[in-house]
Amino acid sequence: MTTSMTIAQAAAATGLSVHTLRYYERIGLLDPVERRDNSHRRYTQEDLNWIGFLLKLKSTGLPVRAMLRYAELRRLGNSMESVTERKAILLDHTLSVQQTLAELQSNLAALHHKIALYGEMEKQAMAQSAPAPRKRGLKTALSDPRTDAAATAQPAGAN
Repeated sequence: MTTSMTIAQAAAATGLSVHTLRYYERIGLLDPVERRDNSHRRYTQEDLNWIGFLLKLKSTGLPVRAMLRYAELRRLGNSMESVTERKAILLDHTLSVQQTLAELQSNLAALHHKIALYGEMEKQAMAQSAPAPRKRGLKTALSDPRTDAAATAQPAGAN
């Protein structure tokens, strides 16, 4: 016996809202879902697997129009034409995803480079803002009034 779940359970399992599941069925992304005598939808594991695949396509940027075409071809069965066109859709989309990934990698490298530059700039700024230790030579110490006062003061009981 195949287990099935309610629309609320399917929504929780997929992360989609109940409204979105109904919408996907209405526009044809999902095949009509089996219903019980009380007309409540019952989703099977196969339905959830298909929804999971649709979510992958969506998250990688495949347009809904292409997803609808893919779903339509899937419903036509595994004829040579259907399989060939579904494969072509996925190949085209794979190339698009690879291009996007390459662009993102390039953008990420630029961000890392900029972050490293700012790290160096921070080090330089800290080095410039830290007070330089003063070297007090003999001449400076002798001409410093604070040193003169300290040197001339006699400690108590030194007489």
